[in-house]
Amino acid sequence: MTTPPRLKHVSILWVGTDGAEELARLHARLFSPAWDMASFKLLLDHPGSIALTARTGEPPETAGFILGRLVADEAEILTLGVCESWQRRGIGRQLVEALCRAAKKAEARRLHLEVAAGNAIAIRLYKSLGFEDIGRRKGYYERPGAAPEDAINLSLAL
Repeated sequence: MTTPPRLKHVSILWVGTDGAEELARLHARLFSPAWDMASFKLLLDHPGSIALTARTGEPPETAGFILGRLVADEAEILTLGVCESWQRRGIGRQLVEALCRAAKKAEARRLHLEVAAGNAIAIRLYKSLGFEDIGRRKGYYERPGAAPEDAINLSLAL
């Protein structure tokens, strides 16, 4: 299977609290358990939140999103998702890079995240961007009908 080429025409757009419904809908397509609209609204209301969407295609559609939070001189990626039909085309990378730029501009010095130990594709993306493994949380992710999965903690110096 060949990897589709990286998309050249992707618009990365800021999302405010009015985007909570769309983010919840996208999150529900990609994650279980999913976060609801009220959870996204609460996160987006935080003064240090950074939420971005990637729009591409003809007609343009939202292909992915990232939500992060800034606290003091540190930032954290809370969630990142790319719709299945747009995966492996560089959208996740573009979203992480955009969040890195925004966090750095806001004077964050480090960016942290957690990722499921079994999510090899995401781990490969983060490592290719320079993130380093700084720890593990045993049994952190609990999913219905599945054994708990460890979370790997990663960090990137900005």
